[in-house]
Amino acid sequence: MNFKNKIVLITGANSGIGNALAEKLIAEKYYVIGTSRNGKIENIKSKNLFVVALDVTNQKSIENANKLIRNKFNGIDILVNNAGIGPDLDKTEPDLESLRATFETNVFGLVNFTETVLDLVNQNGKILNISSIMATLNRTAKIDSTAYRMSKAALNMYTKTLSARLKDRNIDVNSIHPGWVNTKLSTKGAPLSTEFSANGIFKLIETEMKTGTFWNAELQEEMLW
Repeated sequence: MNFKNKIVLITGANSGIGNALAEKLIAEKYYVIGTSRNGKIENIKSKNLFVVALDVTNQKSIENANKLIRNKFNGIDILVNNAGIGPDLDKTEPDLESLRATFETNVFGLVNFTETVLDLVNQNGKILNISSIMATLNRTAKIDSTAYRMSKAALNMYTKTLSARLKDRNIDVNSIHPGWVNTKLSTKGAPLSTEFSANGIFKLIETEMKTGTFWNAELQEEMLW
């Protein structure tokens, strides 16, 4: 099947930033493959949305998602790794259960899924990993959210190594801080809407970011790691 519009695969597109980004990209004439654990994205009705069930912590789910995507698409232009969890956000002491759950989704699952679809990413394509300013080593002074911070720092390292590996294919890989956004994961007082964040991420998608760099979607500027 031929698609005239650029094709974007967004994980965790059923709520929060992923959902707002899917809406924004569809409005901007992109075609979106959106994933959710239950295979439903109920608030978006568009012929430019293809919904796929995906649980990145489940190998069988990853395999089934791959089959569905490959049966319909020959390639994708942009992969947005957005799906993530933060069970220990605001907690001051780490616990093993939160560490394991967070890394299973935010690191192991994300890397596993990404590696299975790398061959689908077109030359001159993009991979955007939704990270966080909470992962930056040079400015971390707070003691909360240990598992979440560690997982996003690990994700940033994956961005760096993957960007170097894919240079020959001219595929750009970047980490994105979406801002402090009011979602079901966020702590109280988050000032930014998901729509604002999605608009910022969209601007970065349309920007020529140097591969292997970390960007702030709110301020539209490159960040230190």
